[in-house]
Amino acid sequence: MVTELARLEVTDGVGILRLDRPPMNALDAQLQTELVALSREADERDDVAAVVVFGGEKVFAAGADVKEMAAMSYQEMVRHATLLQGFTRAIAAIGKPTVSAITGFALGGGLEVALSTDLRFAAENAKVGQPEILLGIIPGAGGTQRLSRLVGPSRAKDLIYSGRFVTAAEAERIGLVDRVVPAEEVLREAVDWASQFVGGPALALRAAKSSIDRGLEVDLQTGLEIERLEFTGLFATDDQSTGMTSFVENGPGKATFEGR
Repeated sequence: MVTELARLEVTDGVGILRLDRPPMNALDAQLQTELVALSREADERDDVAAVVVFGGEKVFAAGADVKEMAAMSYQEMVRHATLLQGFTRAIAAIGKPTVSAITGFALGGGLEVALSTDLRFAAENAKVGQPEILLGIIPGAGGTQRLSRLVGPSRAKDLIYSGRFVTAAEAERIGLVDRVVPAEEVLREAVDWASQFVGGPALALRAAKSSIDRGLEVDLQTGLEIERLEFTGLFATDDQSTGMTSFVENGPGKATFEGR
């Protein structure tokens, strides 16, 4: 698929999934469709160990394309809503470590993109929020579900009911973002974090992500069963044999993994 509004740039094992629809990276149907395709590509490529989602130096994403949605009928939105959730589901389904590098605004659908990654690093001047209520609607790309799971239902309700913008400092305090750094450093910090997984045990990382994400959706006993199955399955991999043999012979942290 040829993409025009997003791209996947791979350097030294780290994929940067770049939104590129200036000036505000409004998430229209084309950009959403391209993000689905690029997320699947990042998941499948062996030369991508981890993924950074980035909107540019000035803005992450200001939200869904309101002009596009405003004219939609109920019948049209029934069809479009599948894509609206589908593109954030595709990002969340990348079976590798992912992190959002947030600059400027991450609002509405933009924040929902960031919520779809494992971690979020934000510039000191970033503003995040779910302002959909101010349009007479609610978040529709995962915000009501992922935000409440991340920061708790009462904080999620405060943000969604009010539609207010949240500073990077407050977002870090409530656990909405994981690290706040100067704006000029946010992409480098995210790439540095992602780089640690290059050459790592790819199947074990995928199993860890699957266990955590799937376990959050079920009761504890079912989650433990998911963990047990993922754990035992890794004993069929070369990396498990390599890692344990290296530990016994050379001590921790010296294994060279092949991702198989």
